[in-house]
Amino acid sequence: MYAPSNFPKTGSNTDKATSPEHAPAPLGVSREFHNLLADIEDLIKEATSLTGEDLAAVRSKLTARIAEARASAQVMSDGMVQRARQTAGVANDYVHEQPWKALGASAAAAFLLGFILARRG
Repeated sequence: MYAPSNFPKTGSNTDKATSPEHAPAPLGVSREFHNLLADIEDLIKEATSLTGEDLAAVRSKLTARIAEARASAQVMSDGMVQRARQTAGVANDYVHEQPWKALGASAAAAFLLGFILARRG
């Protein structure tokens, strides 16, 4: 039987939950997207009564906000890639250390999936 202690420790769950860089990506992306939309709506409301120099300032502000959103999305993407690589590495190590258990688990999963799909038809 496998022991969870074989996997590397990365810190406690409470540390991850309170740290912004460890926030779940979908929630972070959603929050960033909603913030961007709110900023765009505010800037559009301001822009309807602006002309000339003020309009250029609003455009500059909007461009800066979009750049911030892109940078934030890139950071979240990099974090997801890093976690995926780490997970793949741990899974690879486990399969190399416990090949028969991995094969048995794969066979069981395939059997269950086949059983479920056969009942649908």
